[in-house]
Amino acid sequence: MKNLNIEQKYAFRERMNVLYKENIRDFGVLCSEDETEIKNGIQMILPENAGEVLTTAIKDLKTFLLKSMSVETAPLSNQKIEFLIDENQAEDYIITVGKDIAVSGKSERGLAQGIYCIEDKMTLKRAPFLPKGEMKHTFMFSPRMVHSGYGLDKYPDEHLSAIAHQGFDAILIFAKGVNTTPCGYVDFNDLIKRAAKYGIDVYAYSYMKSEMSPEADGAEEYYDSLYGNLFRECKGLKGITLVGESVGFPSRDPHVSKNMATRSEDGIPYSKPRPGWWPCEDYPQWLELVKKSVRKVNPQADIVFWTYNWGYVEEEYRIKLIESLPTDISLLVTYEMFQNYKLGSIKQTVADYSLAFAGPGNYFLSEAKAAKKRGIRLYAMTNTAGLTWDIGVIPYEPMPHQWMERYKGIREAYEKYGLCGLMESHHYGLYPSFISELAKNCFIAEKGDFKANLLEILEKRYGAENIDTVNKALELWSEAIRWYTPTDADQYGAFRCGPSYPLCLIKETKPLSDPDGYFGNKIYEVIYPADYSPTNPLPCGRGMLPNLRINSELEALYKMNSLLEEGLEILKEIQNPNQELQYLINLGEYICCCVVTGIHAKEWFKVTSKMQSSTEIEEVRRLIPLAKELIEKEKENAQRAIPLVERDSRLGWEPSMGYAGDKERIEWKLRYLDYVRDFEIKCYENASDDKWIV
Repeated sequence: MKNLNIEQKYAFRERMNVLYKENIRDFGVLCSEDETEIKNGIQMILPENAGEVLTTAIKDLKTFLLKSMSVETAPLSNQKIEFLIDENQAEDYIITVGKDIAVSGKSERGLAQGIYCIEDKMTLKRAPFLPKGEMKHTFMFSPRMVHSGYGLDKYPDEHLSAIAHQGFDAILIFAKGVNTTPCGYVDFNDLIKRAAKYGIDVYAYSYMKSEMSPEADGAEEYYDSLYGNLFRECKGLKGITLVGESVGFPSRDPHVSKNMATRSEDGIPYSKPRPGWWPCEDYPQWLELVKKSVRKVNPQADIVFWTYNWGYVEEEYRIKLIESLPTDISLLVTYEMFQNYKLGSIKQTVADYSLAFAGPGNYFLSEAKAAKKRGIRLYAMTNTAGLTWDIGVIPYEPMPHQWMERYKGIREAYEKYGLCGLMESHHYGLYPSFISELAKNCFIAEKGDFKANLLEILEKRYGAENIDTVNKALELWSEAIRWYTPTDADQYGAFRCGPSYPLCLIKETKPLSDPDGYFGNKIYEVIYPADYSPTNPLPCGRGMLPNLRINSELEALYKMNSLLEEGLEILKEIQNPNQELQYLINLGEYICCCVVTGIHAKEWFKVTSKMQSSTEIEEVRRLIPLAKELIEKEKENAQRAIPLVERDSRLGWEPSMGYAGDKERIEWKLRYLDYVRDFEIKCYENASDDKWIV
């Protein structure tokens, strides 16, 4: 977009942490009889026992009124806003608007969310006016957990405030030990204290490998030295999340390898999965040891057991495990993964987190039913902060109508199975967007009209005059994501890093890893098809057998790109788009570039795999021009992406990888494509030349 400036790296962080815009009041908007105006000098009356959460939120409200609405809050008038705590009320907050305003909260956290609701209403109105009457809101889910979108395990106060404004009440931090994360030292207690000001709990996400069997001598002391010590040193932790691949343990289960390694002592891979990838029969015993060590320190600690890694396993084994779990824990189940569904002419499998399939998946439903039967508290990994693994280097997926399909199923699970908590992002974190704001509204019990929620948010962000046009484009984008192919080959290949993805021929080569990223370039493969789980026996469909599927998958991706481009053209018709709309259009263009790279990766595989395997000289000669043509098409696509990542420094970046698709790495890819064309393909040309044929 011509009006967006070129950004320095990480400039998105400053934009991401802007909670409200300055001077947005429209003095031409007049207060109606059905509204109350908040005037200069309004008094704010707090309860005598007001704590830090409420006082922090009040400070936020005063800043908002002054900067956004030009309203002074020095107590000079008779008008007042009174804040009350009523632990007996059913709703989390009630806002009553007459001449004066009263906000009653079930807790200080409820009051804080009520304050953010007031800010949202005034932002929509572009004036310090509130509708007269009563608003009652009840949160459906707690905890609502997210990782940092600022950087892996980085939580400055501004980001914590943004997280709270989006309705989340818990954050996750990777823990390899006390104050130790995969990226180094973090003061856990300082984070717990700072997060508490915003009404946010802190959960440790365990990266502590369990190297001792729960049956071994000294196991109780060993696990106490890990988990007990963590909670002794960090007493404010709300709970801990445990997932197989990150913790594991030496299991006796006959279905798994006997140790934690991927390969045996002679270097041959095990034919059985590691313990972290199977619902081992001794997980309950392991879990009891962890629970005992934690609850000895904090009896109320939330022990969250996540079944992510074995969702592919037959239902009988998974349910058998749930039937033997302790009931005083929380069971976390991934919402859409491992589901088989129809995509065009093929059966598609959701390999990893994806919005392509709205869900719920059968894996989730089977375990939700089992949890309800056992009386185990049920959480879901839903990605509803706004992002999945479909495209690894974008801030959020702007496909609201598909998200709303997911919200519908989540609310049904709340009613049917007692779903009460959500994990809404993994290490790609939260980027506050209109999608995360939509989720906040749709997860309020009284706000079940999803379409009304969406239109209100679109008006607030993009202008009332643009609602219908923007919504029409977003409907097309929401249809587009349903044609995405969520295989390992795509999610851990071209779509993980976008237009910086190289087209390799003879030698596998990647751009240099970003030193700021924990995983760097290790989390994606550049040889298509990328089967990212070679040591974990899984059913075919996660990205294997590409020759049998590739034409149908290409057909789907071409359809996806066509819908994205159609929506993009509609948005570009808007005259004088505001800055938020310009960023949305820029994001849409970049997503198109990512899809085209994904298409070219598949087309490249079709051509070059034949080049490499053919025994017919004439066929190789026929294929060489096709390979060269693909290189030129992908160069054009990558060049299109460069100004897009320059205008939005969040594009091409992801918290755990760092910059994987920025200008520097796209330009590396362009140079690499020249090398493949001028040297590696030249090898095939020389080999197929008549003078070289004997």
